[in-house]
Amino acid sequence: MTNYFLISVSNKENLELCKKYALAGFTDSINGVWTFCEIENGDFISFLYAARAHNLYSVEKKVAFRDAENLPPWKPVTFKISGRTYYFPFRLYLRPVRKFEEPLIRAEFAYVAENLLLRGGYRKTHFQADQTTLQSVSQMGEKFYGDVESVEFQGLTFTPKFCSNKSLVRIPYIFQFNELLLQSALCHFLRDKEKLQKFLDDVSVSEVSAENLEVLGEKALPEGHIDIFIKEAVPIGESRSIIVEVKAGRATTRDFEQLESYRREFGPECVGSVLIARDFGRKNVLMFQKRVTALKYTISCDLSSPKEFNEIVKCVELEKY
Repeated sequence: MTNYFLISVSNKENLELCKKYALAGFTDSINGVWTFCEIENGDFISFLYAARAHNLYSVEKKVAFRDAENLPPWKPVTFKISGRTYYFPFRLYLRPVRKFEEPLIRAEFAYVAENLLLRGGYRKTHFQADQTTLQSVSQMGEKFYGDVESVEFQGLTFTPKFCSNKSLVRIPYIFQFNELLLQSALCHFLRDKEKLQKFLDDVSVSEVSAENLEVLGEKALPEGHIDIFIKEAVPIGESRSIIVEVKAGRATTRDFEQLESYRREFGPECVGSVLIARDFGRKNVLMFQKRVTALKYTISCDLSSPKEFNEIVKCVELEKY
């Protein structure tokens, strides 16, 4: 299933450069590489700036460039507090599909607007929208005709890698694998329909089938956020969903209690609540077993040495505790 993302742009100048050249760029930071890994070829994106969505694009190609300090079209960004300067090595080459500029107050953007409001604005690099939003924006504005300008630059390319060993970190080539990237790897893992159906079987959810579901990233709530939100792509009559919390380490009693409260907030249309962690206390699993399903994750490849993101996704394994 094709995914749809809105990519936050920091200022109007950068927005115009993105639109002019049909390019998206992400900084040499953990959030930048996270976004680069999240979005895949064939996905759709729009730019997000000043509470407006700009245009619809298809992702044609992903490239990470070495020595991005000298590559156009974006200027480096320096943060006053840290004094660190960021460049844009991670890039998406885009194909314009539709041309529009629409405010997020439109009902069609309700899913994204709610996440923006509850998560405190644009601090996130990107927001994933659902299939309903993608269907709506596919009818907005007008079909794009014509060509976009090309920006000329040459540079050596690389594939970012991740590891658990801090001493091997060398940004932007090697990043430390953290919980944020684990969540993303699990999202990619669960978007495989066979794996998703096994997941449904493991958590004893029979009300919906994998073919009818979409797997989304973070879903904001008034009291916090869900790490992975699985919902019916085309709800009819009911909008059934499964909420998933992810913990890189050992799950605590508080993690179970928090997920339990999130499920109450969603109400009866939430047909499953799942806590994924590296390990659990047996007492907690037994105490919450009627309300929260515990799944243990393992990554079979050795993360003490750097691995590509797609390789990590292939190494993910889930089993019921």
